[in-house]
Amino acid sequence: MPPVLFISAGEASGEHYGALLVAALRRRLADAQFFGMGGERMEAAGLERIVRAEDMAVMGLTEVVRHLPRIYGELRRLKRAIRQRKPDVAVLIDFPEIHFRLAKEFHRLGVPVIYFVSPQLWAWKKRRIKLVQRYIRRMLVIFPFEEPFYRARGVDAEFVGHPLAELPLPFISREQFAVENGLDPARTWIGLLPGSRPHEIGDHLPELLKAARGLAESHPAQSFEFVIPLAPTLHSAQRAAVARLASEHGRGLAVRLVDDARAALLHARASVVASGTATVEAALIGNPFVVVYRVSPATYAVAKRIVTVPHVAMANLIAGRQVVSELIQHDFTAANIVQHLAALLPDGPVRQSMMEGLISIRDALSRRPEAGEPAQAGAIERVAAVTIDELGHAAGKDKTVQA
Repeated sequence: MPPVLFISAGEASGEHYGALLVAALRRRLADAQFFGMGGERMEAAGLERIVRAEDMAVMGLTEVVRHLPRIYGELRRLKRAIRQRKPDVAVLIDFPEIHFRLAKEFHRLGVPVIYFVSPQLWAWKKRRIKLVQRYIRRMLVIFPFEEPFYRARGVDAEFVGHPLAELPLPFISREQFAVENGLDPARTWIGLLPGSRPHEIGDHLPELLKAARGLAESHPAQSFEFVIPLAPTLHSAQRAAVARLASEHGRGLAVRLVDDARAALLHARASVVASGTATVEAALIGNPFVVVYRVSPATYAVAKRIVTVPHVAMANLIAGRQVVSELIQHDFTAANIVQHLAALLPDGPVRQSMMEGLISIRDALSRRPEAGEPAQAGAIERVAAVTIDELGHAAGKDKTVQA
């Protein structure tokens, strides 16, 4: 019988990694079956979607509560499929609120679980380390400081490198990007990245556009265009909602919605980025940026009591110091954004210092191949190799695994 693998991701960044992983595993396991939760890219790569990732991507205490009936309904659907098909191995990518529940189900069924992209237990919810110790066979992490954190607590953890650190810069030229997106290459482009989840966009984009207006008014001699990348996990109605927000709050500004976030970051002079994976993308591409984020007052009050790390932005945590400015909750105002963003636009010591800091972050996230590994081995290939190794342990008695 062909091997059966469950692979699950619930947000834009994890869904991207999931698509790459499914493709990598299919190259090695031609007859394997893949099912689980994911987005359109994972489905295109060969995953049978039991649950759509775009229906599950909510974040924050009060935000999750509002969507609980739907979330639990989809979770029950996943569990039914797991019990019916009992996969040989499960790979869970980030998204801890759902995936720890699934890990418990897999443990009950005797299915080994690989967790790729660690939840931020080192920042808060350290009590959940017991769930990792109990239910997770292998923890594959993408930030170097995470491996010693888990190993000190008896978890089999490995830093596999960050997938984004291995990507080449986008090949598209500034001129071609301008043609494809109705931009003027002679103007100064500012990236506005409000987040990948609909509620993040609704919470962040109006303030970002208010800041865009303030920047344009305070620099009348400079001609700006504001570029808003859309997450691939947004469906058509959600994309239309973003367009309405941009039109309403960006009236009179040159605002463009685009699909390629990495190209936008490459060609923007500077950006404002919601805390999350996009901050790592901006750091790796070398685009100077300001980090923002806002949650509900209840979520923030809880987080403020239990978060123990000195920085919010992942870029700063990786660097071990503040490389980029963080404007969180009450500090997230248009006036503050304009102040910090304007300092990054001209050539000079402020911009140069940040760009040097971003280079150090790229170096920290790049893992060199070890002895015996192919020279081209990257994070996704390492995860695929671990998955096949676990598949061999779990199903070697009656299945042939093609390495």
